[in-house]
Amino acid sequence: MLRLKRGHTNYEMDMCTGPLVPKIIRYSLPLMLTGILQLLYNAADIIVVGRFVGDTALAAVSSTGSLINLIVNVFMGLSVGTSVIVARYYGAGDAANVSKTVHTSIGVSLVCGVIVMIFGMTAARELLIWMDSPPDVLDQATVYVRIYFAGMIPNMLYNFGAAILRAVGDTRRPLYYLTIAGIVNVILNVIFVTAFHMGVAGVAWATIISQAISMVLVMICLIRSNGAIHLDWRKIRIYRDKLAELARIGLPAGFQGAIFSISNVLIQSSINSFGSIAMAGNGAAANIEGFVYTAMNTFYQSCLAFTSQNVGARKFDAIGRILGACIIIVAIVGLVTGNLAYLFGHALVSIYSADPAVIEQGIERLSIVSTTYAICGVMDVFVGSLRGMGTSLLPMVVSMLGACGLRILWIYTIFAADHTLFMLYLSYPVSWLITAAVHFVCYLVIKRKLLRREGVELAHS
Repeated sequence: MLRLKRGHTNYEMDMCTGPLVPKIIRYSLPLMLTGILQLLYNAADIIVVGRFVGDTALAAVSSTGSLINLIVNVFMGLSVGTSVIVARYYGAGDAANVSKTVHTSIGVSLVCGVIVMIFGMTAARELLIWMDSPPDVLDQATVYVRIYFAGMIPNMLYNFGAAILRAVGDTRRPLYYLTIAGIVNVILNVIFVTAFHMGVAGVAWATIISQAISMVLVMICLIRSNGAIHLDWRKIRIYRDKLAELARIGLPAGFQGAIFSISNVLIQSSINSFGSIAMAGNGAAANIEGFVYTAMNTFYQSCLAFTSQNVGARKFDAIGRILGACIIIVAIVGLVTGNLAYLFGHALVSIYSADPAVIEQGIERLSIVSTTYAICGVMDVFVGSLRGMGTSLLPMVVSMLGACGLRILWIYTIFAADHTLFMLYLSYPVSWLITAAVHFVCYLVIKRKLLRREGVELAHS
C-alpha cells in the first residue's frame, strides 16, 4: 500500500498528534469565515433586492432557501461522505485510496450537478406553488430558483472539491477562493440590479457567476496539488467500492439534510399563510440566524474531520476528547452569537428592510430561534462524531423522527390549536433539545461498539 505523510504541506493538517484544542480552533476559524462568506452571497441578494427592488422581491428571494436546500441536500450529502472517507484514508496514510476517492468524488459531483440542474429548473414553479407561495411572490421566486439551479454543476464541483481539501485539514484555501468570489458577487449584485434593473434575476446571475469562479479556483488547486489529493481530469472515474463508501456515509447525511429541509419547507408554508410581510421578516431573521448557525456548524465539520482522521490512525482514545472540546466551544459560540443577534436584532433586520412591520416580524423570530440556537449546535456536534466513527444511517433516522416528525406533529397539533408565529417558531428549540438527547445516547452506544469491535481485531492481529 502506498503510504503518505500526514500534514506534508503548509495547508494540510495532521489531526492525530499534538494539542487538540488549538488545532480545532486553527482548523475551524477559516472554515467559519468561509461559511460566512457563502452566506453573504444570499445576504447580498436579499439586501440588494430589499433595498432597491422592494419587499415583494425580498420575500421572493428569501422564501426560496428551504426549497433549494431540500433539493440540493440529498446530493450534497455525498460531499460529507467525501470528507469522511478521504480523512479516514489520509489518517491511515493510504495515498492510493485517497486518490481513488478524490477522482470518484469529482465524477459523482458532475453527475449530481446535471441531475439537480435539470430537476430544479423544470420543477421550480410547481414546487413553489406546492409551498403556497403567494401570487404576488410566485413569478419572481420562480425566476430566482430557475437561474440558481442553472448554476448547479459549478456549485456541486466547488462543494465536493472543498470537502476534499477540508478532509486533509486545508480550510484556508477555500476561504481565499470564496473571498474573491464574494467580492465579485457583491459588485455584480449592485451592477445587475441598480444599473441594468434586472431585479431578482440579476442577483441570481451574480450568485452563480460567483460560484463558478470559486469552483474554477478549487479545481485548479486540486490539479496543481502534488500530494495524494492531486486531480487528473483523465483519471476521473467512479470506482464502485469508493462510491459505495461515499454512499454509505453521504446518502444518510444527505437525506438527513433533506429531512430538516422538509420540515423547514412545511414551516415556510405555514409562514406563507401569514402573508408577504411575515415572509419578509422571517426571511431576514432566518438570514441573520444563518450566520449564527454557520459559526456553530464549523465545529460539526471539525468534529467529523478530526474523528475521521483519528479513527483512520486507530487513535480511538481521542474520540471522546474531540467531542468534549467541540461541544464546549460550540455551546459558547452559539450562546454568544445567538443572543447578540437578538440584542442587535432591530438594527440587523433593518439592513434588509426599512418597513417597521417587517422589522417587528423579524425580531419575533430572533427572540425564539436565535437565542436558543446553541442547542442546535450541540446536536450537530454529536452527529459529526457519529459520522466520523463511520455511522451515518442512525443519526439520519433519529433526525427524521426527532426533527422532521416532531415538527410535523407540532404543526398539525399545537400550532393548529394556537395559530401564531410564536408557537410555530417554538417548534425549533423543542425539536433540537429532544433530538440532541437521543443523539447523545446513540453516541455512547456506537462508541462502545466501535471500541469493542476494534479491540477484538487488535487482539487477533
